[in-house]
This record gives sequence, structure tokens and C-alpha cells, in this order.
Amino acid sequence: MKIGVIGLGYVGLPLARLFATKYDVVGFDINAKRVAELNSGLDATLEVSATLLQSVLKNENSSEIGLYCSTSIDDIKDCNYYVVTVPTPVDKNNKPDLTPLYKSSETVGKILKKGDIVIYESTVYPGVTEEECVPVLERVSGLKFNVDFFAGYSPERINPGDKEHTVEKILKVTSGSTPEIGIKVNELYKSVITAGTHLAPTIKVAEAAKVIENSQRDINIAFVNELSKIFNILNIDTQDVLEAAGTKWNFLPFKPGLVGGHCIGVDPYYLAQKAQEMGYHPEIILAGRRLNDSMGEYVASQVVKLMIKKGISINGAHLLMLGIAFKENCPDVRNTKIVDVIAALKEYGIEVTIYDPWINPEEVLHEYGLETTTKLPSQTFDALVLGVAHKEFLTTDLKSLQKQNCVLYDVKGILGSHVDGKL
Repeated sequence: MKIGVIGLGYVGLPLARLFATKYDVVGFDINAKRVAELNSGLDATLEVSATLLQSVLKNENSSEIGLYCSTSIDDIKDCNYYVVTVPTPVDKNNKPDLTPLYKSSETVGKILKKGDIVIYESTVYPGVTEEECVPVLERVSGLKFNVDFFAGYSPERINPGDKEHTVEKILKVTSGSTPEIGIKVNELYKSVITAGTHLAPTIKVAEAAKVIENSQRDINIAFVNELSKIFNILNIDTQDVLEAAGTKWNFLPFKPGLVGGHCIGVDPYYLAQKAQEMGYHPEIILAGRRLNDSMGEYVASQVVKLMIKKGISINGAHLLMLGIAFKENCPDVRNTKIVDVIAALKEYGIEVTIYDPWINPEEVLHEYGLETTTKLPSQTFDALVLGVAHKEFLTTDLKSLQKQNCVLYDVKGILGSHVDGKL
């Protein structure tokens, strides 16, 4: 058995590393810089430690178990399992963009052989694997689906930055294009996932299960975000309300905040797209998305109101944004909603300095056109906004960064009561 993992990002690399503890694995990615970095034993995403990565790396010509990373399609042509872990983003109009899936399917199709199994892990709406990806595999390979080759779907459940719930400790949903292939796919994952597996009856069921996981979270967060708006008007501390309500055994402990990242802020649009194609308008799902997408501008407006109350001149004011990653203690900036806050603040004429010790400034500049620093600024500011709850910020001397008349706004609600405002 030889496994090819297509895409070595936040999802693909941890999975390839795990498979490599028991199988011969080749990780394929089109990013030459990323591949060279991984073969040297380093992971810039910080999802896999240098110790773990180096423990499974092997050289190019070895046929033993272990991981070799490559940009060459020739290095994966003798695999019999292909696991596709590429991104599934949305475009500027929030429409699903399946381009990475199409391109990776074309790559696999060029080397697909009789008996091979192609497993997709990317989050999609129900039907994408068999109705969008499989036809590409058939067209490029010339082989017939469920006769010459087979497919599976096992949705990723990686939580970036989470060192407790790592890939092997998260129960895995599996599926196959036939009952027999479903068992094969399930056994493959079962051999490395210590948390166990759940074999879904069909690929579409597995696809649907994944896309509703994050849609559910999105709606719940939208609810508490709306509560925070209401309670701010009523001059009630939202955190105090949630703490009191949380004393009931079945109250769900969601907190208000900015909903970004590669999953929660994206996946609901995939389900909504499919529903609309079938003639149904998903009201609750899209209402939750609209509310959560509006929170960046809301935070900015709250900060500006507090500055006005303190008599701070808005136009030309200096503000320090603490954090731009989409979540705490990780360098992931994909779909971060901090950029919405920054954009809204700049519209008021505020000069924003962005400090985040976790991120890669070059990546932020490329993705968003924003200058950032990984070193704590030495100047003082008219306003500080804690946008991300990095552990470093809990020990940072925030007082030294504030002018005598300064607003401190805590988006994440981790600084206690000594702030001017929070969600």
C-alpha cells in the first residue's frame, strides 16, 4: 500500500505525517518552497512539530514506511490510495470556488490506474465528490468510475492551533463509492485514528455531515453575537449574562466574536449554494452568515463611539490592533475578520498599526495588502483593540502602550473588567 496526499497545508500535512507512521506516503504540493521546507523538517503552519515531522521523513528513493514530500507528479504515480486535501474557498461573492478541487482531480487523473481509490477530505456541499470531481477523474484518466477506480470521502476535522485535539484524536467520518470500498476506506483510517471511525452509508451523507457541523456553529455564534448587540444597548455585560445562563445543564456555551477561518465562515455558503440550486432559499443559514459578516464593522463602530466619548479626535488617531490571525495561538490568517475591523477603522481616518507575533508579515501583505509587525511597538496609542487572544497578549504590559487618554477594547473578552468595551 502506498498513499499519496495531495495538498500539504493545515489539513494535508498532519494527515500525511500520521499515515507515514504506518505506510509509505508521498506528500504532493505545487508550492516548491513549502515542499523544500517540509523535507528539511520544518512546518511554518506549526501544525506538526519539528520532532514529529522529522521522525517520519525519509529520502526520495526509500520504499520503507515514512513521508517524502514532492512537487513532481512522477513521485505519486505508483500510489494506490490518493487523499485530496486542498482548500475549498468562496469567491468575492461568497460563491463556492471548486477550482482547487478540479485542478487536483486533473492531477490525480493523469496517473490514475485500475484499482486505485481516490479519497476527498475537502469540505464541500453534498454531491461534489461524485458529480464534480469523479467526472474530471474519468475524463482525464479514461477509466470508468466504480469499475476501474473508486472514490471515498472522509471530511477533515482539523482545528488549527489545537494541540489537544490532533488528527488522530478526532473521530473520523468515512465513506466509499460502493459498500466494499466504504469498508476499505474505513479500515485505512481506522488503522491510524485512535479516536475511532464512523462509516457513513454514502459519500453524500458524509459530505452533508461535514458541512452542517460548521453551519451549526456559525448559527449559534450568530445568535450570541446578536445578543451582544442587544445587551450593549441595554448596558448589560454579555459575558455576565452568558455565565449566568450557562449554569443550566443544557445551555450551549458559545461566545460572541469575529467568525473567520477556513471553515465556519465559509462552509455555510457551500450548503446554501446547493440548497438554492435545488430551489430552496435557506433563511436561517444565510441570516447567520450576514450577521457574523457584519461584526467587523460593528466592532469598529463601537471603538469609535468610545473614543468620541473620551474626547479623542478620530481623524488621524493612532490605534494598535493586537492580532490579525483568525484565531488565538496560531499563524493562520485565512479569512480572518480582523481585516474587516481594520478596513472600517481606516474609513474613519484612523491610522492602524497591526502587531501579531504569530503571523508571517509577507503572507499578510500578499493576502490583504496590510503591513504588520511581529515586534511590540515602542510608541503609545489613542486606542488598543485586542482582536485575537494570543497567549502573549495576556502578559503584555498594555498600560505602556496607552496614551494618558486611551480606549481599550477587548473583542475576545479575556482582559476582565478593566476595559472600556468588549463584545
